[in-house]
Amino acid sequence: MTTLQFVPLVEPTPDIAEALTRWENDPALIPLTRPSPTKEDLERRAVVSLEELARRLAYQHISLIYLDGQLVGEVNYQVDPPHLFKKVAGTAWIGITIGESSGRGRGVGYQALRYLEQHIQSHGCGRIELGVFEYNAPAIALYRKLSYREIARIPDFTYWEGRMWHDIRMEKGVPRQVPGV
Repeated sequence: MTTLQFVPLVEPTPDIAEALTRWENDPALIPLTRPSPTKEDLERRAVVSLEELARRLAYQHISLIYLDGQLVGEVNYQVDPPHLFKKVAGTAWIGITIGESSGRGRGVGYQALRYLEQHIQSHGCGRIELGVFEYNAPAIALYRKLSYREIARIPDFTYWEGRMWHDIRMEKGVPRQVPGV
């Protein structure tokens, strides 16, 4: 039996920073998780420090994903960040990274998205927005399956495989929880 856990990140540790740095530099993940305006940006190395993680916790809700006790990914959201396409108050911008290959293709992304939606709803946000690169067909299919709809395409957003690609912006309304109900 597989056990999947989502654990809010409260205190960054060197092991967590090392895992996030490894994922940030994984050639299979870079074109899926970070925009790269040029080929050089696509190839740059990143380091996720304890200090950076602590700074992120000041504006971002981060939870770690554990599959059978092994750290395999992270989910995060921030409320009303400046990069939203639609400037609607109470909007959560989400991010999901399944960093370890052992967590891919096993429904972890689906469960991570459901977890984020519930967590966001419990914090009173009424809308979710995300960006996904147009070549990431599996992620787009997952978002559509869970009723996210495309609201915009930002052209020439990221470089990959010798050309520039669009960033697809998607949204979903989240019913607000009524306190005490």
